[in-house]
Amino acid sequence: MRIALLLALTLAAGATGCTWITDQIYYAGMEKLGREKRDILAKRVAAGREDQEKAKEQFQTTLEAFQALTGFDGGDLEKVYKKLDGELKRSKNRAEKVRERIDGIERVARDLFREWDGEIEKISSADLRNRSRTLRQETEERYGQLIAKMKQAEAKMEPVLTAFEDQVLFLKHNLNARAIQSLGSTALEIDGEVAALVADIEASIAEADAFVDSLSGS
Repeated sequence: MRIALLLALTLAAGATGCTWITDQIYYAGMEKLGREKRDILAKRVAAGREDQEKAKEQFQTTLEAFQALTGFDGGDLEKVYKKLDGELKRSKNRAEKVRERIDGIERVARDLFREWDGEIEKISSADLRNRSRTLRQETEERYGQLIAKMKQAEAKMEPVLTAFEDQVLFLKHNLNARAIQSLGSTALEIDGEVAALVADIEASIAEADAFVDSLSGS
């Protein structure tokens, strides 16, 4: 029953885009299962880490498809182009998943810290109240570092997607060997943009790992 309820809550949250009302219903249901907002935040950050990893791999795959096209030396040109177009669409989907995940993380973090503030005021012991405030501040600072890294990496996805899409649209209207050869000059530039994006994603993933570890006390 507990597993079924957890699954139903997860599906409901995903299906509705996690609006404010849905989040409150989700929190209430999770609390009945013994899961607090701290647990939900850790779970969403861990999921965000996985989405970033998948996005990194997809962007690298799209780059490889572009490199394969610019190095075209004969064969089915239309097939190679369609592969690039397909990889671009998959990269866009991965980028969107990362953006949605960041939104979900920000919502639960905001609700967690708001709840924490209210509960601190209910602590009668001045010593425990101060210790809780210190812990809250430290947690929020770590969270701030994490979300900044995630947003930094996410912000670099759009320019890379734009660069890829420019090439795909150009090729759509000029699918011939001469047009492909003209793209060689942009290959190194796009390669550099993808490399910078990958570096930022990896830094964000490392920050996510550290944050989840801090929440679990490991």
